[in-house]
Amino acid sequence: LAQGLTPEAAYTGRMPDELRVHSKPVLTDPVLIAAFRGWNDGGQGATLAAGYLAKFWAAARFADIDPEGFFDFQATRPHVSLVDGITRQIDWPDNAFYHGAMPGTDRDALLLLGVEPNVRWRTFTQLVTSLATDLGVELVVTLGSLLADVPHTRAAPVTGSASDPELVARLGLEASRYEGPTGIVGVLHDACRQAGLPSASLWAAVPHYVSLAPSPRAALSLCTRLGDLLGCRIDTSELEEASESYAQQVSEAVAADPETAAYVEELEQRTEEIEREADLPSGDAIAAELTRYLRERERGNGGPSEGPSAQP
Repeated sequence: LAQGLTPEAAYTGRMPDELRVHSKPVLTDPVLIAAFRGWNDGGQGATLAAGYLAKFWAAARFADIDPEGFFDFQATRPHVSLVDGITRQIDWPDNAFYHGAMPGTDRDALLLLGVEPNVRWRTFTQLVTSLATDLGVELVVTLGSLLADVPHTRAAPVTGSASDPELVARLGLEASRYEGPTGIVGVLHDACRQAGLPSASLWAAVPHYVSLAPSPRAALSLCTRLGDLLGCRIDTSELEEASESYAQQVSEAVAADPETAAYVEELEQRTEEIEREADLPSGDAIAAELTRYLRERERGNGGPSEGPSAQP
């Protein structure tokens, strides 16, 4: 941790007022899942997925991070609302932690739902990793969604990556090779690396031509991929219904603009071509199959058989 502080010191020493732990849960083999509104949340796919998980797992709020030191309130403004139509209430940008059991498993989940902060990202992510370390988190998974050239009529593609080779192999992910601007998600993964916390990232692609509409299709793909990653069943029936409604509404809007409709049709054809190419065997697979065929034909012609007694 920064300046050699222990997780306990993060609560009682240097930053007692910024990380506010209201009750410390007792957890079993917890995994932390984080999603932030803002740059990392195209079509709100990531935060929709995290909010759905919080509801599905009946997650209870137990901690939050004071927004005062992490937001420029002229850039990320608080909202004023009326309670019972009378009392004015200010809702500040929120980053809160929730906990709940993952059904069908013997482990618990932590959820961090919030808004990408404006300033002091290193301090912010150290607060997150301090709490995660203190609670015995074994894996951190971030959810993100990005705008891409994908059609709304297909399931949102999801890419999963990690920087740790062992984690890549164990979870069936891809090695992270991204270079360029990053958001709070990227900084959080770097903080996890420094804290010795294994971390992985899931990103869903959202059609860029409907970037302002919340995308339940991206949330559905993220929840499905996360369930596969963690080995837990996630009931996504509500997201499936919302995805069908979303696709229908977008299709109706697209049909009213011939130029956009032609573009979407082009994206669909491109997606089908990519899927066909993905179904084709690789060069290595073809070479292995050819080698097997030649060996079988050689044995059929009286050649040497495979096994301990075969001679080179």
